[in-house]
Amino acid sequence: MVRSSTRTADTDLERVLRTGPFHLALRMALSARGLALHRVQHRLAQRGVKVGVTSLSYWQQGLRRPRRPESLRAVRMLEDVLDLPAHALTRLLLEPPAARTAPDRPAARSYRSLVEEARALERLLAELESPEDGGLHTVCHLERVVIGAGRELRGRDSHHVVRAHRDGVDRYVAIHHGDAGCDPGRVVVRANENCRVGRVRWHTAAGVLVAELLFDARLRAGDTYVFGYGFDDGTGGTSSEYVRGFSFAGGQYVLQVRFDDEALPVRCRRFSQSTAGAPRCGQQELTLAGRHRGVHLVEQGVRPGIVGIAWDWA
Repeated sequence: MVRSSTRTADTDLERVLRTGPFHLALRMALSARGLALHRVQHRLAQRGVKVGVTSLSYWQQGLRRPRRPESLRAVRMLEDVLDLPAHALTRLLLEPPAARTAPDRPAARSYRSLVEEARALERLLAELESPEDGGLHTVCHLERVVIGAGRELRGRDSHHVVRAHRDGVDRYVAIHHGDAGCDPGRVVVRANENCRVGRVRWHTAAGVLVAELLFDARLRAGDTYVFGYGFDDGTGGTSSEYVRGFSFAGGQYVLQVRFDDEALPVRCRRFSQSTAGAPRCGQQELTLAGRHRGVHLVEQGVRPGIVGIAWDWA
């Protein structure tokens, strides 16, 4: 008997193979076949194609897009490994984005803008020589976001507890993505506790900034570390949501959003998404409470994807 969840997954995979984007189609195909990346790498090697696990991971996250001839050959072999129709994945790479439709993506952010932002972020992380996961797992992350009287993202602070899963880890790379109109060159990075600011890079058009936070100690595998940092922004336009993306499963995540008494929203709600282009689900109304007029959410064990809080001003 075919389980309904399996039928649903197959239907979703068929849909995204038609509409794209490539990274989502690849990720859903990997999930549907139940293959870990190292297994995929091994099967590609058996077919005479060498590709790193890191590259496969970047492809499925949308951080890199296969372009070189050897990469495109690897994608063709992936179609065989994942038991997909011929050209199912390569077509998504070769067709221009405008030739496809993605009905569930947010209207305010086009596929092209998402790709451009991902490419900008990839370049910034490459400049800081940041590995895929930084060698750290999140144990607990408490994040506080402040929305100003002008309805702008004024700033945010993070209190982070991590555990190293390999020796020699001595830094964390934080990413700040501002609202529309953000000038990342004017965003201030603060090292609040047990760290100091290292290299900072930004991409003005994408509104993205990455900052290296250097630890006061070099961690060994299994060590835990507590540190705090923040970003002072206030350079963007009206803010209507705050989202946090997770590439890997982790521990607890707590998000607080506080509003100025002079600018209170009329409605707040939490939501989650499997990817940036997926429909929002798990929506729940939140009530402003407390002296600081805030709302919050708690994720006991985060999964890969996106969680956030959105609000309406009228």
